[in-house]
Amino acid sequence: MARALPLAAATWPLLACFGGLLALDRTGLRPAADAPWATALFLAVLLLAFAGLFRAMKRLEPSLAQAAGELPVAGLLVVAALLRLLAAPLSPSLSDDVHRYLWDGRVAASGANPYLLEPDHPDLAGLRNDLWQRTAHRDVATVYPPLSLSLFAAASLLPQPLLSYKLTLATVDLVACGMLLVLARRRTSVVAALAYVWNPLVVIEGAGMGHVDVLGASLAIACVYLVPVRSGAHSGSARSLAAGAAAALGVLVKLVPLAAIPLWWRRIKGHRQRGRLFALGGACLLLPGAAGVLVLTGGFPPGLVVYALRWEYNGPLYEPVWRLLDVLQLDHAAAGLVHAVRLVFGGEIEAPPWDTLYAHTYPQFLARALLLLGAIAAWLRLWRQRPGPVGAAFGAFGIVLLASPTLYPWYLIWILPWAALLGARWVLLLSATLPLAYLPAFAGVDYFPWVYSAVWLPPLLLYLVDRRRQMHAAKVSGSRTERR
Repeated sequence: MARALPLAAATWPLLACFGGLLALDRTGLRPAADAPWATALFLAVLLLAFAGLFRAMKRLEPSLAQAAGELPVAGLLVVAALLRLLAAPLSPSLSDDVHRYLWDGRVAASGANPYLLEPDHPDLAGLRNDLWQRTAHRDVATVYPPLSLSLFAAASLLPQPLLSYKLTLATVDLVACGMLLVLARRRTSVVAALAYVWNPLVVIEGAGMGHVDVLGASLAIACVYLVPVRSGAHSGSARSLAAGAAAALGVLVKLVPLAAIPLWWRRIKGHRQRGRLFALGGACLLLPGAAGVLVLTGGFPPGLVVYALRWEYNGPLYEPVWRLLDVLQLDHAAAGLVHAVRLVFGGEIEAPPWDTLYAHTYPQFLARALLLLGAIAAWLRLWRQRPGPVGAAFGAFGIVLLASPTLYPWYLIWILPWAALLGARWVLLLSATLPLAYLPAFAGVDYFPWVYSAVWLPPLLLYLVDRRRQMHAAKVSGSRTERR
């Protein structure tokens, strides 16, 4: 009981904020395009929840920082569970993605092919119901890998599909939170992990809005948790096999872990047997899953192609890059280059490949191409640095997010566990500012430059401040070493 008192005193404001969000939702004061004030109020309470998180971490840090720790991990998980239970009944008002999940699951459960049949396809007319009415982008086939679709299909068959799905997601999330707390205790103190375990963005986007990214990030956490930490451990081989399987399952939820798997493998391949087992655990799941998708689509999933070329919103580098290309009219320069090359090699403007090249000489596509090249260069640099499992996840997922033309608030879930363990304060701050990206859709506020600046400038400034402090500390440490 004595141990529970400091925990309750530290966390009641955070829990109260989520109770407030649930009360707003139940009374109809939830985000909606025709209710900008309700949206602003909802986001304001969510922002207060971040203040509650910062307060809780500060108050608990002295006890949690102790080697023995005065508060058990179980107590921290109880608070995490309460937060998710408060969020689970929320209506999916910030995002309608969960309706698409359950529709795709309904299609898959019926035996139809969601990779080729978009929701508006005539062959699916017999499946249409209220869920179809709430499904967005009905002209685009699904983009979700097999494990995600399997989860959606299973949920669609239950009496309460939405709540069952969200509770399943929250349960997996809690297991991953337990693993992350153990990882944090191995490194320094469990206080670091609270920046993810109690993070309002993780709770609201996972248990609240039902985004499947929580499942993918949980499997990434499981992979890093399972990577052997001691070369002489007898269970190292089994853990390596399980880690590879967890990484592959993460890819079968969303493709994001593909950026980190080679880095994780390189970290453990020094022990040849474990490296082979990691690769085997991944290949045994990943190859059949990829083959199944290729068979179902006859090639690359068409929905994924549409997503890669069409979707764009809140890309941290993409937004300023394509706008700069447009102002400088570099798209005209690119079209001129294509024209000059065509004159050298010959061919008609309307004939392949020139028609395709001309069609893609516009600022947004050129920005995508430049960011892809930059991401490849950054990833190769990360490869040469040979980071540990946590650093590899942080670096790889960070590169993906920074180079992406689209960064919805729930995408940050992929990088938050590793930012928490590494103490990247600017990412934690970004998790608090990122929900402001909802304002243009719900409150009619112009996205660029005002909302974009509100989302990205505070974390950028904090990153620069922290970077300068680190460089100064390193310089002072080097000077002391020289004097010795």
